Amino acid sequence: MAKDYYEVLGVPRGASEEEIKKAFRQLAREHHPDRNPGDTTAEDRFKEINEAYSVLSDPEKRARFDQFGSADGPAPGAGGFGGGFGGQSPFGDIGDIFDAFFGGGGGGQRRSGPARGEDLRVDMELTLEDCFHGVEREVRVNRQESCSACQGTGGRNGERPVRCARCGGTGQVQQARDTAFGRFVTARPCPVCHGAGQTVKDPCPTCHGSGLQRRTRSLKVRIPAGVGDGARVRLSGEGELGQRGGPAGDLYVFVRERAHDRLTRHGSDLHVELGIGFPEAALGEEFDLEGIDGPVKVKVGEGTQSGQEIRLRGKGMPHLRGGGRGDLVVHVALRVPRRLSSEERELLQRLKELHSKGGDDDKGFFGRVKDAFR
Repeated sequence: MAKDYYEVLGVPRGASEEEIKKAFRQLAREHHPDRNPGDTTAEDRFKEINEAYSVLSDPEKRARFDQFGSADGPAPGAGGFGGGFGGQSPFGDIGDIFDAFFGGGGGGQRRSGPARGEDLRVDMELTLEDCFHGVEREVRVNRQESCSACQGTGGRNGERPVRCARCGGTGQVQQARDTAFGRFVTARPCPVCHGAGQTVKDPCPTCHGSGLQRRTRSLKVRIPAGVGDGARVRLSGEGELGQRGGPAGDLYVFVRERAHDRLTRHGSDLHVELGIGFPEAALGEEFDLEGIDGPVKVKVGEGTQSGQEIRLRGKGMPHLRGGGRGDLVVHVALRVPRRLSSEERELLQRLKELHSKGGDDDKGFFGRVKDAFR
């Protein structure tokens, strides 16, 4: 089923251009990906809002949508005229009738106003340390810019375009046609200016009259501390140049976080494994562990079990929005030696014998362990 673009923007069918623009800005601001990071539903809604605005803000597309429920007009051969004549109308070519009523089914586009430039994307790979501290990097972007030779006018030596003499600046020419329904006047794109309404007498040799030139630029990007894999940093106005005086698009820098050799990240928390032996797990010990920003002390209590977690508050990654940091979660892993010296074997045998006595020794298990290792 075709989308109702009026319903998408929440405006009535008779809404003015200003009402449509106001509704679009409000919804686009609400559902913009920058305000809803990671929310695919909001991203899909944002695309839908842009699609609706691109149709309803264009008078020609809006007229076709109001008439057919689609901005592309009627589908070829679908219903309507000619259904009972094997595709032939008793009034002549079916295309002539549609041309007469609707100006060629989209051929007679009106001269467009300012159009926003396209957004651009670049990817940047960062280490976990880069994401922790925040960095400033350069990115190279290839984009359309105003021609430096003609300053974007399209004319040699900056000569400005003049109004098209063929269409008088409207970008359209009218044609009268006689059909079975009477005489109709249709509008089509001007064959001289191709709908622009302006012509350049002496085109710029650098851009060949387009007023545009593709260049590769180096831009500095500040990546904030706490940024994570898949995050996007927007540089407003650094995308493709807008058309006919429209604003430039934006540049989006997508962050790709490289895997760390020791630390694993989950949101703002960092996870690390600490391998210890049986004596340390049984008796307790304090260890020096390398965190993301330097050494940290980890206290392993008496009787710590393999797989137990020790959480060090505020030793993880910075929160991207708001102060503070996540935690460093230490996962204890018991390491069992594959080979034992004779002395180690003797001590463990003694411990085994003590452990087998059970409740005969009122010191408890850990007291017996201490005695065995003494």
